[in-house]
Amino acid sequence: MINVTRTYLPDTDEYMRILKRAWDKRWITNNGELLQELEEKLKAYLGLQHLLFCGNGTIVLQMALKALGKTGDVITTPFSYVATTNAIVWEQFRPVFVDIHPDDYNIDASKIENAITKDTVAILVTHVYGNPCDIERIEEIAKRHDLVIIYDGAHGFGVKYHGKGLLSYGDMATCSFHATKLFHTVEGGSITVNKASLQEKIYLFRQFGHIYDDYFSEGINGKNSEFHAAMGLAILPHMQEIISARREISERYDRGLSGLSISRPIPRAGTEPNYSYYPVLFESEEILLKTAEALRSKQISGRRYFYPSLNELPFLKEKYKCPVSEDISRRVFCLPLFPGLESAAIDVICTTIHETHNKS
Repeated sequence: MINVTRTYLPDTDEYMRILKRAWDKRWITNNGELLQELEEKLKAYLGLQHLLFCGNGTIVLQMALKALGKTGDVITTPFSYVATTNAIVWEQFRPVFVDIHPDDYNIDASKIENAITKDTVAILVTHVYGNPCDIERIEEIAKRHDLVIIYDGAHGFGVKYHGKGLLSYGDMATCSFHATKLFHTVEGGSITVNKASLQEKIYLFRQFGHIYDDYFSEGINGKNSEFHAAMGLAILPHMQEIISARREISERYDRGLSGLSISRPIPRAGTEPNYSYYPVLFESEEILLKTAEALRSKQISGRRYFYPSLNELPFLKEKYKCPVSEDISRRVFCLPLFPGLESAAIDVICTTIHETHNKS
């Protein structure tokens, strides 16, 4: 079976050589040496002044929201993974959905201001598929209304925008290092705090709010282990080859799917992408479903990423209409993309999509 992604794993000996350093010291958690080393190397690689390596990509969103120190409305996108909305709801905030732009599937910044009220405390939005939001406009709006910006950068590892690391924008930016991601630590995530007044608060949140016997605040266990850090240290040196392989596959898809009546999100000018996903937008949900079934019959699995539109989640108390997100969520489909995906398999995928379209 060819799945939509396949976890990249380093050589076993390479991983064990790094892990043995922690094993020999029997220091395997609580801000170990490998974790500290990974944080420093990630900051250097991503061009960041601040980064904390944490347990996963959801807990960092929760800590970011908790750091606001108050509850209220959070303006957010309906087109993201459910963790984005769950974090808002879990931390007792009210998600206020603003529809997305049909060109890049990110929140439509021109609609944000109309959603701001006296209860709005933050803007939490996703760089969808690693494509930057309209950062300049969002920052201008947030500054004028004194709102905190939190970017969900789960897809944004290694992306640069106007020469700067994508995670360096906003007051806080999070990333996921789940095993399905471009760069992973099996389970893990990071939070970058660009607002100096929040850095110590987030640091304490990650470790129960205390340092040894001194207690400063409430907190949770947001830490990660040396086993996970070792995986990150083993994979990080291979990022150039990983991204290059993904770029080659994406370009082969571009050639193989040319001439079809499908579209793709438009990259924002000034972006150096990471090729984390290959989404295609079909003309209708019917064609998408037929294509997905045809691919499954050949042992190939894509993913409806993201579906459903988050404003339609059944457990939400308030309902919002986001027609663009609702429409795109029904028609978007991510194709398999990972290093090692063979050219023959890509050709089969492209041929199958052509055949499905010709029958529609």
